[in-house]
Order: sequence, then structure tokens, then C-alpha cells
Amino acid sequence: QVQLVESGGGLVQPGGSLRLSCAASGSIGSLNVMGWYRQAPGKERELVATITSGGSTTYADSGKGRFTISRDNAKNTVYLQMNSLKPEDTAVYYCNVKWGLGYRFYSWGHGTQVTVSS
Repeated sequence: QVQLVESGGGLVQPGGSLRLSCAASGSIGSLNVMGWYRQAPGKERELVATITSGGSTTYADSGKGRFTISRDNAKNTVYLQMNSLKPEDTAVYYCNVKWGLGYRFYSWGHGTQVTVSS
């Protein structure tokens, strides 16, 4: 069973920065995709960024140029560096990992709250 534990959320002023971390415990194999999603109140969960075990990344347009996703494969940990934060970035941020043939297995973290407000 794979468990994900997120950390690093909090309250930050507009223009500030936060770094989220997510550590996966359990076997996720050598080929997998780790990523971050977010859900704001009253909205659907949306993609923020993903990174494969090979280092290929994808970003939602909302975070391009401001967010950077990275990972440490030895620690099965994924990071999200968020700069120039805006109030509209306020949401619960969820970590996700997909693995197995066709990435048919997946797990979600419990989420960490990010609030951008003055």
C-alpha cells in the first residue's frame, strides 16, 4: 500500500513563496509519475504539475513561469516550489503518484492547505 504525506502548506502574502513536499512510502516501481493537483472551494480538482521518474515535466498554464516541480527518486519525494503566489492560488494542494503498467495504480495524499492573502 502506497501512502503519500504532504507538507509545506500555509499562509503567505501575495508575491510570496512556498515549497511543498510529498513523500511516498511503499513500492511505486522505477517508472512512475508524481504530481500536484489543487482544489479551490467550489471548484473541481485541477492539475498543477507532474514529473515522471525520468524527469519530464508538465505544467498547467496557471503555474508556468512561477511554479517548479522537482523530485528526488532516491527518496520517492516530489517538491513544488511556488513563487510569486497570487490569491487565486489559494486551494488545497494534493500530491498524486501513478505507477504500474499503463500507470493503472495511483494514490492520493490527504492534501495541504495553501492560502495566499494579505
